[in-house]
Amino acid sequence: MRGIVATGLGLALSLAMALPASAGAGGAGAFTGDSNHVAKGAVELVEADGGWEIHLKDDFWFDGAPDPRVGFGTRGSFAAGTDFAPLHRNAGAPFYKVPAGIDPADFDTVVIWCRKFSVPLGHARLN
Repeated sequence: MRGIVATGLGLALSLAMALPASAGAGGAGAFTGDSNHVAKGAVELVEADGGWEIHLKDDFWFDGAPDPRVGFGTRGSFAAGTDFAPLHRNAGAPFYKVPAGIDPADFDTVVIWCRKFSVPLGHARLN
């Protein structure tokens, strides 16, 4: 019986570690700039009101660009079609409701994306 419980526990832990960082309890990370832009500060993915929200923290700061948008990615790279909201401001703590059609569990990165020039401006890996 012990062997079965230990094997089951090991399998459960392995499966949990294989899930994206945002699965279940959300995640948090810190921005790094991309494409010669500066982006810094913390971000958190939280479950709220039956959906998900991206919360940029008070220390968030971005140097600016045309048409910056908030989206998701994997391993630090933008996932096409996930830019769902314009970046409201370049500093401070705005939050963004994730549309029902986007499942954050499919991604491990929050991305600031320039739709006009199709380049990443910053990203934060969630853990």
